[in-house]
Amino acid sequence: MEAKQQEMITIKSGQEGRFRWVAVTALLLAIGLILKLVTPAVAGITPNWLIAMYCIAINLTRVSIKQAAGIGLVTGAVAIPTSKAALPYANLISEPVGAIVCALIVHTSFKLAIGTINLRPAITAGISTVASGLTFITILKVALSLPVAVYLYGMLPVVLAVAGINMAITQLIYFPAQRLFGGKEA
Repeated sequence: MEAKQQEMITIKSGQEGRFRWVAVTALLLAIGLILKLVTPAVAGITPNWLIAMYCIAINLTRVSIKQAAGIGLVTGAVAIPTSKAALPYANLISEPVGAIVCALIVHTSFKLAIGTINLRPAITAGISTVASGLTFITILKVALSLPVAVYLYGMLPVVLAVAGINMAITQLIYFPAQRLFGGKEA
C-alpha cells in the first residue's frame, strides 16, 4: 500500500477574495431567479428580482465595469427561459446595460445618503431598472413595429412602476445581504 503525500496549497497574501464577487453574484442571482419564478403578478406587474439582486451584488462587491457587463450578460441569459416577453433575447442587451449603469453609479464619488442611511442601493436599482427596461422596450418597439402609443402609455409606465418596486426591494434586502456577505461600504 502506497502512502499518499498530501499536497500543500499556498495562498499569496492579497489573493484570498479575488473571485468573491463571482460567488456573491451567483448566489444572489440564484435567489433572484427563484423569486422571479414564484412571485405572482399584481396588475400585470412583477418586480424584476434579477435586476434587484445584481444591483445588490454590484453594490456589495464594487466590481469593475467589465465585470458588471459580464454579470449583466449572465443575467440576460438566465432571464431568457423565464421571460414572458414577446422577444426574450432582448435581455441579452438590456441586462448588461442595466448592470453597467449600476456599476457606473456605484463607482461615483457622490454621497448618496440621508443622514446615516445609505440610499445607493435604492438609487442604483431604480436607475438600472429604468436603463434596462427602456433598452428592452425600445428593442421590442423597433423589432415588433409597435405603435408609439403602446410604447409610451403601455410599456413605459410598467418600466417606471417596476423601477419603483425594485428600489424598495433592493433597499430592504441590501443591509441583511451586507451583513451576510460583508460587503464594502461606499
